[in-house]
Amino acid sequence: MTQTNQWNATHYDEKMNFVSHYGRGLIDWLQPVSGESILDIGCGTGDLTAQLAESGAHVEGTDFSPAMIEAARTKYPGLSFQIADAHTFRSSKQYDAVFSNAALHWMKRPESVVESVWLALKPGGRFVAEFGGKDNCKQVTDALHTALGARGISSDDRFPWYFPSIGEYTTLLERQGFRVVLSSHFDRPTLMPDGDRGLRHWLDSFCSPFFTGLTAAEIDEVCTEISELLRPVLYQNGQWYVDYKRIRVIAHKPSNMEAHV
Repeated sequence: MTQTNQWNATHYDEKMNFVSHYGRGLIDWLQPVSGESILDIGCGTGDLTAQLAESGAHVEGTDFSPAMIEAARTKYPGLSFQIADAHTFRSSKQYDAVFSNAALHWMKRPESVVESVWLALKPGGRFVAEFGGKDNCKQVTDALHTALGARGISSDDRFPWYFPSIGEYTTLLERQGFRVVLSSHFDRPTLMPDGDRGLRHWLDSFCSPFFTGLTAAEIDEVCTEISELLRPVLYQNGQWYVDYKRIRVIAHKPSNMEAHV
């Protein structure tokens, strides 16, 4: 689901399955139709790809992570999955829709991704996506900055995400030629599984770029310090909530008729 291929697909399915759970609402924005073709960019282990396919649509999933694609193929052997980099993805076919959940914020050359989406769509096709927006997980990343900074490490140099404002992202889409028909930037405090272990699961799943070069003991120390910093603000009634802020967008590629009006 990301632009790093260092993923533990089993851990992701067991501890981070809220990603697919929240993504189900995005399918309502897409409204897949039986018989149409859909490309799922950043499909992870394929749960939402499979749900899209239940509509009768012909769905193909792509992800940069070989581990994620291997897991998706094992879980859903009747569906099509391929390893692909969305920055450079090209296909001999075009799709009625491109869908992406919780993946685009890992792709730090967004202009290239938007171009890939544009080329993948048929004229008149639609692009429906959700991903991290401006200030997504900011309290957590501020705590990372503090804990790593105390050890002489710049978290800015290791920051793995692209979290745009809604204006920045819709401008990219419009510059490519898309017509943005709906967009939203909203708060979504997100419950982590396993009680007091929840934040550590999140850090283990998503923050490995910050921990490059650290020993296991040093990572434990940093994560413990982050937990202490965040406990007063993100720990409630025995559960961790991460301060997610998401962007959802629907954009249409003009039809040939619209393009020539």
